[in-house]
Amino acid sequence: MSQIVTFSKLGTVPNWKSNHKKYLIFIKYINYKKRGENMKNIRKILVSVLIVITMPMYVLIAPVYAFGPSSSNIYEGIDVSGWQGNIDYKQVVNSGIQIVYMKASEGTNFVDPYFNQNYSNAKANGLKVGFYHYLTARSVNDAIKQANFFVSTISGKTPDCRLAMDFESFGSLNREEINEIGLTFMKTVENLSGKKMVIYSDTSNASNVFSGELTNYPIWVAQYEVQEPTSNGNWNNWIGWQYTDAGEISGINGYVDRDKFTEEILLNESSEIPLPDNTNKPSAGGTTTIIIQRGDTLSRIAIKYNTTVQRLVELNNIANPNLIYAGNTLIVPSGEVESDTDGNSTSGQTIYIVQRGDTLNKIALEFGTTARAIAEENNIRNINLIYVGQRLIIPTHRYDLNHTLYKIQYGDTLWSISRRYGVPIATIVRLNRIQNPNLIYAGTTIRI
Repeated sequence: MSQIVTFSKLGTVPNWKSNHKKYLIFIKYINYKKRGENMKNIRKILVSVLIVITMPMYVLIAPVYAFGPSSSNIYEGIDVSGWQGNIDYKQVVNSGIQIVYMKASEGTNFVDPYFNQNYSNAKANGLKVGFYHYLTARSVNDAIKQANFFVSTISGKTPDCRLAMDFESFGSLNREEINEIGLTFMKTVENLSGKKMVIYSDTSNASNVFSGELTNYPIWVAQYEVQEPTSNGNWNNWIGWQYTDAGEISGINGYVDRDKFTEEILLNESSEIPLPDNTNKPSAGGTTTIIIQRGDTLSRIAIKYNTTVQRLVELNNIANPNLIYAGNTLIVPSGEVESDTDGNSTSGQTIYIVQRGDTLNKIALEFGTTARAIAEENNIRNINLIYVGQRLIIPTHRYDLNHTLYKIQYGDTLWSISRRYGVPIATIVRLNRIQNPNLIYAGTTIRI
């Protein structure tokens, strides 16, 4: 008796043997259907896995959004100091520059030797000017002293732009101390001068160091080799952007910092800065104290420090210029610059008499310059050959002593040094006033 087997979509099969081919077709159909369902499941699993894998990638490669200017009206600018030497501001104006920030002071006793000259000549050529102070304070009290010194230095002058704090060398200070010192300086300067402030900072310090109330002040940010500065998390926009330290402008020898500024950098009113109470206006270059040595005379000291006997008498209240004593202290000017009627430096160098045991490198370190700069200033062909009693002119271009000192080795190139320290070649060239980047000398000490 034959059995009747019913298969969906294949109908009734009364005879198993006669319908063998139909059975095989059915089996293939079932397998195909199962494979199709399995493929669907596999596709679902693969899609889920891909989503899980790629989601973190989207997080990791999320773009870092740039932050832009505070307004659309942009001014072309530069910032300068004694490093640039004499500047032809007429050519600077013709190059399209509209704003110039100039270093006024540093610490509690250093006035940039070209500050007065820069101010007078920039103003005479119709440029808008701003002043900045290089802050080196390590305590709140020191910040107050430096604020007084800064305002005293710029008193009697009329800035067009906000006063700026350049605080970038912190020593062993922690983040809380840095912010407390910076804020104290900013507030004290505002109170003494009656002028608004701006904080100058690179992107790294703006992101990782400065915080709290300091971030309520607008920022003049420094970031190079980018289309626009990147977001730092503390400021929403900038009113100043220093975009290179290797700018080239007619009227300036060597490199200069280039900047873009918005109209928010400008002060709303124009008036002279008052002299703070109970302070004296500092002279360019400030003063320093020395110990009188056996055999010294005021005349010899005056020549050494590029000043006059009368100036030393006035600074030290000396009754008899012919009578000074070895071992006593003496206040002497440090790096004063006089200008002729054209605004050019006439006596802007310190004079040093070579002593037994001196080398150009040793002298350079003492005066904050380089052996190469002294050699060029004095037309010395062999930097290893100087003579006791030789009269050397020390360049007025002072260098930041917070930089690393490096003695050039045989086989070194600026490229290899820049790679080793992660510093652009242009920065090394500017710091050391290197005329030919392809020509450096083993044994020379440079700043990085």
